[in-house]
Amino acid sequence: MLLTPETLLVIVFHAVLAPATALHALLYKRDPRAAFGWIAVCVLAPIAGPVIYLFFGLNRARGKAQRLDLGGLQVGYERGVQIDRTHPLPNQIRNEYRGLARIGQALSRHPLVCSNEVSPLINGEQAYPAMLAAIEGARSHILLTTYILDSDRTGSAFREALVAAARRGVDVRVMVDGFGEWYSIPRASCALRRADIRVARFLPPRLFPPSLSINMRNHHKILVVDDKIGFTGGMNISDRHLVDDPENRNRTADMHFRLVGPVVMQLRREFLRIWEFSTGKSDEPPEGRSEASGELACRTVTDGPDEDLDRLNMLLTAAIAEARQTVRIMTPYFLPSRELIGAIQSAAVRGVKVQIVLPEVNNLPYIHWATRNMLWEILMRGVKVHYQRAPFNHGKLFVVDGYYSLIGSTNWDPRSLRLNFELQVEVYGEEFAAGLIDYIDRATHTGREITLEEVDGRSLPTRFRDSLCWLFSPYL
Repeated sequence: MLLTPETLLVIVFHAVLAPATALHALLYKRDPRAAFGWIAVCVLAPIAGPVIYLFFGLNRARGKAQRLDLGGLQVGYERGVQIDRTHPLPNQIRNEYRGLARIGQALSRHPLVCSNEVSPLINGEQAYPAMLAAIEGARSHILLTTYILDSDRTGSAFREALVAAARRGVDVRVMVDGFGEWYSIPRASCALRRADIRVARFLPPRLFPPSLSINMRNHHKILVVDDKIGFTGGMNISDRHLVDDPENRNRTADMHFRLVGPVVMQLRREFLRIWEFSTGKSDEPPEGRSEASGELACRTVTDGPDEDLDRLNMLLTAAIAEARQTVRIMTPYFLPSRELIGAIQSAAVRGVKVQIVLPEVNNLPYIHWATRNMLWEILMRGVKVHYQRAPFNHGKLFVVDGYYSLIGSTNWDPRSLRLNFELQVEVYGEEFAAGLIDYIDRATHTGREITLEEVDGRSLPTRFRDSLCWLFSPYL
């Protein structure tokens, strides 16, 4: 059979592109499962495979970050540079956690700073009034970044407060994720621009020039006001976090945090680092003075597909390895890396009480199904897993031995730990950890425990569905 010129052109085109893109995936993908998956797509899907890889598989964030020279401390394994571990650790850190503090120091561009106050804010009913009050009291500058800024009542309240602050002469900067902003139509960024607010979009998808990166999202949640007050956590800006409203069909529980003290300057620097990444401009508002306010030692740690790759994965693994008594994990999405699964298993085997709290009702059911397929690995080692009842809880909490806590934007899944730009804050302190433990325990007591017998007793169709979702877990 003779080939038409069009068919011959397709064959030649694929014969050139497929090996090139497959070789690129082989050389530059760090996860072997991701490399194998992309190679299969490039080779087995004529034309479409290489084109999909060019749009979605290339890490444009890394190249852009390197071109911008974002500065800050680089991790040694990334570029072969020396790690500066000379910054002294605060004396208030317990001796048994000074090793973990040094690991955090090696993985972060920020030092561990004392005299901070961190206040939990439960759901939008507590978080949004506190954030709006801070915005209304701003005198110098407001730095806000979020993954989702809805155009609903809550989003409108924030938009009006930001516009009013700008009219008072406050330097207002808002950064939204280029993909996350499409969760709400009309887009809030458009309304802010019309009000002459400085808005940046992180890696927005566009056709000309082509840039359709769905991966590598900016998942940071930061609000800094005059460098005196900061907010971070896992909460987006949306009506869905108003849990007390019985008519809210998308109720989503979560916890956010108000920070006062030197750690707020670290949030400022991380905002400006990503602001420069997105805009190419390094102009900064006048630097304010943070005020010593509390007794907590804190440090900001970031993770992303640039120089920060795998930092949080290593930090979580090290923290679990340091645990002596308890490890408590609350996360909406639980598809941890093999290293984290091994660390959890090892902790349980040596007698550490490991408790994992997941939502029984998940807004992404395919992740819930994939998680159920791997739970046997930790349940068989004595790890306690609880489902918390509706509404869906988006909270991300990690507490070790009632002393060391991690709060921020990171989920325990491949997207957060390898693809997104994420931000966490380490907090050393018993009283603060006790508040998080109480929140986790209350969710546990009102929920139900998952047993190995329940997981093993799933029907064959259910096991097939869960296994199929788990197979694609590196890409969920």
